[in-house]
Amino acid sequence: RDDTIIADGPYLNDPDGVRPLPGAARALQRLRERGLLLAVVTNQSGVAQGLITADQLAAVNARVERVLGPFDSWQVCVHGREDGCGCRKPQPGMVLAAAEELGVQPSRCVLIGDTGGDVDAALRARARAVLVPTDRTLPHEIVDARRRAAVAPSLEHAVAMVLRECR
Repeated sequence: RDDTIIADGPYLNDPDGVRPLPGAARALQRLRERGLLLAVVTNQSGVAQGLITADQLAAVNARVERVLGPFDSWQVCVHGREDGCGCRKPQPGMVLAAAEELGVQPSRCVLIGDTGGDVDAALRARARAVLVPTDRTLPHEIVDARRRAAVAPSLEHAVAMVLRECR
């Protein structure tokens, strides 16, 4: 979600702070027009840290849907890094849960994200991954994604890659 379809506001707790990234609405619409199911898989440890409430998170996610259109599945990990859960990326739990909820095999899924954790979660679930680097993506994550997955310069380019595979 953050830095992939909306601008990342640290521990975003106000729906008015939802700012779609340039081109995100159109990119998502292109996927919907092709009949693809869309899921959001997002780490939101601010809940575990007490920096955002579950109600605030729900309001922010509802705003994301209002401005970017509906998603077929929402998978949200509210645990902290030290909680050892199986859902927090880079673990595959949310990717597997999204695939199950959508009724598809993980191998038919593509996770588009901005971190090495996104790539790792996808590959651990046996899904595919496209890394869209941001200023905060670490250089070694980009190198690793080029070796194990795919890298695109923007969400629009990542969507074009996905759509080419759907012919």
